[in-house]
Amino acid sequence: MKICILYQHYLRPGDAGHNRFNDYARIWSGLGHKVSVITGQASYMTGIKAPQYHGRFCVREVDGPVDVYRMYVPDQANESFLRRGASYLAFALSSAWGYRGLDRPSVLLCSSPPLFAGLGMLLIRRFSRVPIVFEVRDLWPESAVATGVIRNRSMIRLMYALERRCYAAAQRVNVLTDAFREDILARGLADPAKVCFVPNGVDTEQQRPELRSERLREELGWAGRFVVLYSGAHGVANRVGQLLDAAELLRDRSEILIATVGSGMDLEPLRREADRRGLTNVRLHGPRPREQMPAITASADACAAVLQRNDTFRTVYPNKVFDAMACGRPIVLGIDGVARDLVERSGAGLFAEPEDPRALADAILRLSDDRSAAEVMGCRGREFVTQNFDRNRLAMRYLDVLQSVARDY
Repeated sequence: MKICILYQHYLRPGDAGHNRFNDYARIWSGLGHKVSVITGQASYMTGIKAPQYHGRFCVREVDGPVDVYRMYVPDQANESFLRRGASYLAFALSSAWGYRGLDRPSVLLCSSPPLFAGLGMLLIRRFSRVPIVFEVRDLWPESAVATGVIRNRSMIRLMYALERRCYAAAQRVNVLTDAFREDILARGLADPAKVCFVPNGVDTEQQRPELRSERLREELGWAGRFVVLYSGAHGVANRVGQLLDAAELLRDRSEILIATVGSGMDLEPLRREADRRGLTNVRLHGPRPREQMPAITASADACAAVLQRNDTFRTVYPNKVFDAMACGRPIVLGIDGVARDLVERSGAGLFAEPEDPRALADAILRLSDDRSAAEVMGCRGREFVTQNFDRNRLAMRYLDVLQSVARDY
């Protein structure tokens, strides 16, 4: 079977970010399927293009057995919301053009957000009768509207219209949480038989507790500290600043260190704010290569996952939660909804009300003061995610969906 993945942020070797489709492409190719990826040229974390892409519209690369077509997007996409929007629109147009050079695939898998990838999918559909699986990783434009990223009423109406067209054009809609399914069905956007559920997950062989490294802890300046790690985007929706507020409440506990790894529009403002407050119990490391992240996660003592206090985020499973569980790290969770249910059901950590620094600080103190309980939580999380969210098993479930769509079209 020929599988084409349309996804703007397929990672290059060494890039930081979500590697889910890198893993799926590798697994499916290993089973003998021909996998091609149409993606953007800019880094997911930084929005910056590598020098080899400057002045080039399409760059063909090979990622093992996977053909990767990196299409034009503007540089410095993360500098402002306007530049990011321009990047999304540019990819919608360039991806449709890039598809024209491919042999017709058996199935097209388009992943959103950004929802503008769906515009590229719709353009492709106009000249290629390819069956489509449209994936919903986040409820766009709902989350963008709820967080204030999109405020213009005309743009909001346009985005909701695009959302409806994407669901209508697809033969199957895959959602990453049951809450997404409920929302889509409640709004009448798709027939129940059309919606499937293959959740996010984690490679439990690549992410494991045994990767903990005392040498790495020394290199990062973590030696002798109880380290609570946040890894991921530093953007408007993430509200990483609440961790700085919690750190301020923990000033007198010198053994506790809050560390972050990742990038985004808020990283430099957060660094300036930490310096202004004189927070010596905070380290903002910036982005690290993807290959280093399993060892970095396993080398922390606990992991934090936080988002803005917003009902929209009650529907999401953040990747960082699965990564922490696979590495056997207890979780301090500042996200309500399905993620809270996951952590509490598995016994993998402690919940703190979103954007409540005192609750976050108290949860961190509980883990630091009872290391044996923290270790038990980490073990429970590892066991739960191995049984229920192993990425290799989920890749096979997803492949069944793709084969079914290709066969029935």
